[in-house]
Amino acid sequence: MLNPSLDISRIRAISIDLDDTLWPIWPTITRAEAVLLDWLIHHAPATAALFSNTEALRAIRNQMVTLRPDLQGDLSALRRESIRLALTQAGDEPALAEPAFDLFFSERQRVELFDDAHDTLAFLSARYPVVAVSNGNADVHRIGIGHYFRQSISASEFGVAKPDARIFHAAASAADVLPHEVLHVGDDATLDAQGALEAGMQAVWINSANHPWPHATLPHATVGSLTELCRLWA
Repeated sequence: MLNPSLDISRIRAISIDLDDTLWPIWPTITRAEAVLLDWLIHHAPATAALFSNTEALRAIRNQMVTLRPDLQGDLSALRRESIRLALTQAGDEPALAEPAFDLFFSERQRVELFDDAHDTLAFLSARYPVVAVSNGNADVHRIGIGHYFRQSISASEFGVAKPDARIFHAAASAADVLPHEVLHVGDDATLDAQGALEAGMQAVWINSANHPWPHATLPHATVGSLTELCRLWA
């Protein structure tokens, strides 16, 4: 495998993933789905009876990916339309999808950051402009970390998802630098690290689970945590 080495002196901006990089996503989604199910019990009981657990809600959401491939890059639209489909199948009012999704989305923003996330974002943002790049629908301002970022780019708003080079290049533009001057940080080997490499950036892969690297060209650095990421500047 090719093994490029990280060049700190080349970095003029940081782009960073959100879900599973700054916080664990699945505990958040599971809790949001439970809150949604409780809401359905009170406002759409037929739907709650037909989709009686969070696994069923997740299954119809995954079904929506097949039914509406045009929404694949917009997780908010996928979730909203999956709720609408569930309501329709159960014979409840489809318009309830709007308040139901709003409740889910609000709960989805109640993430529990990794213990070292605030310190890491403070460390990075004191040195460089930082741009969030996510395929998810987290809102950094609602979460309370917006002050660390020059800009936050989501696939649903931008119209293109990682690993497409265009979303990485948009992050570089948001930071007023060239792609080769950006260091991208993320947990997904393909969507984050490999995508950033193919976009001409340096890449750090956060590999807390010690997975094997699946591609031919290695990232510029691999770390096990955000704290270890900051030590690259030591």
